[in-house]
Amino acid sequence: MANINVAVIAPNDYAKDIGKKGTVSDITLYDIKQDSDTVTLMEPTGYPDRLAPLFYCASMSDRALVVIDAIDARLGECMVMLHCAGIDKGYIVLRNYIVPEQLSPLIKGTVMENYDIIEDDAVTIREMLLEVARGADYEVDNIPGAVSVDHFFHVKGVGAVILGSVTYGVVRKHDLLNVLPTKHTAQVRSIQKHDDNFDEAVAGDRVGLALKNVTVDDLDRGVVLTADPDIKISMEISGTAEMVSFWKHPLKEGMVLHIGHWMQFVPARIKSVECDSECINVTMSLDKPIIHPATGRIVMMYLDGGKLRVMGWISLA
Repeated sequence: MANINVAVIAPNDYAKDIGKKGTVSDITLYDIKQDSDTVTLMEPTGYPDRLAPLFYCASMSDRALVVIDAIDARLGECMVMLHCAGIDKGYIVLRNYIVPEQLSPLIKGTVMENYDIIEDDAVTIREMLLEVARGADYEVDNIPGAVSVDHFFHVKGVGAVILGSVTYGVVRKHDLLNVLPTKHTAQVRSIQKHDDNFDEAVAGDRVGLALKNVTVDDLDRGVVLTADPDIKISMEISGTAEMVSFWKHPLKEGMVLHIGHWMQFVPARIKSVECDSECINVTMSLDKPIIHPATGRIVMMYLDGGKLRVMGWISLA
């Protein structure tokens, strides 16, 4: 069973004709299922009023579906977010008589330059995404997995249930998982993927986990469930910053911004910036801990940035 996660950057409810509506909050989830092949569509319902929903959808997706009604600042910010999150596979739907020649100069040098332009037809899009899921061949590392939590609730007779994505590795029924950054440990009572029960879930899967030994009071969005002993909990982040070409302001000591990783959106303050001819090395102190593997990408955002609030990303060594 293969699953792909797709960020839908479009007018709200665009995905309702493509998939079946599921969980609704500041992000809205839609499911497509055919036999053992599944697709999860994620719409940033709370965007553009809040930047976090756009980040969440980009961060947890493999691909993007971008519906363009106008070439404006909102499209530019979405494009920069997808670029900073590294979503290098995707599809573009052009509407309102926009032609590729109008779009090409804007997306040149970004991940969207490689996206396919497709027809604005829900049935065609659904079948195409199922075909992609059918051909998905993820290389699964048989290591303790990590699940990033985006929603959680109490189910009578079951207890605490979370919805989230397996970011890497394998999670199995009856696993004992640390509930990071808390000190709690939870046991996996059951695993569901698109309403079917399974004994395990792997990287790329959208899951619902029923948990023992914790309550909803112990959970929050951004919590990471894992038995991986090598995962890190950091109150300070250091790495090489890559600034997007559209961002014109220098990084400065004392600057307050937000950083994002998986389903975590955390205020940060720059402690130091060191620049040379090749790179920008930055160290940030955080308002609360962030959970992350040793290597990866953390998106930098500045909420007072006006029409563009996405700055770049930090590559962790």
